[in-house]
Amino acid sequence: MNLLIMGLPGAGKGTQAEYLSTKYNLPHISTGDMLRVKIKEETRLGLEAKGHIESGNLVPDEVMIGIILDRFNKRDCKKGFLLDGFPRTKVQAEELDKMLKELNRTIDAVIYIEVGQEKVVQRITGRRICKGCGASYHVIFNPPAEIGVCNSCSGQLIQRSDDNEETVRKRIEVNAIQHQSLLEYYNGKGCLFTVNGSNPINKVFTDIETILNNLSRSAVL
Repeated sequence: MNLLIMGLPGAGKGTQAEYLSTKYNLPHISTGDMLRVKIKEETRLGLEAKGHIESGNLVPDEVMIGIILDRFNKRDCKKGFLLDGFPRTKVQAEELDKMLKELNRTIDAVIYIEVGQEKVVQRITGRRICKGCGASYHVIFNPPAEIGVCNSCSGQLIQRSDDNEETVRKRIEVNAIQHQSLLEYYNGKGCLFTVNGSNPINKVFTDIETILNNLSRSAVL
């Protein structure tokens, strides 16, 4: 299966991607992670991306496509992949389809984890990270035993600078606008499936499993 997972920041996309990668033995292709690796390795594409990032610009589509194409050609992607973080615009989605067509592949399903914006704000602004070991907590949903102290290493728990409410709301607004054209695009292609991300984590995963199992049965028939 070739899957694309989408959702607003804080929708639980990363958690579900981990579950799906393990369950279906699919490489989780996070474009953010790939960029960091390419930059660290100082590859041609990585250095080009680094130059744009350091200049405060978005990485051009052609650079991102090149990085993704390189990743798709790795052996572990031969039987499928789980793409996360790309495309972000309709133009990128169209370019991705062109690239996949050249590889005789297509996106089988786009899983959109839908969560209301206010709930997303609550989830993100309540996150706390341990300065010592990096463990993650939430003031409401996963609080530490002692306020401000990590259960594992007794390190100090902090809120990331970009998790403040003003920044979070701006990120959500930008992402919501981008998502709208993408959702319309993939809905038109008949491969968009939406799950309720407000449900418990296990229920969300079960809903995604049901979608993918139904797709598999349809393909066999």
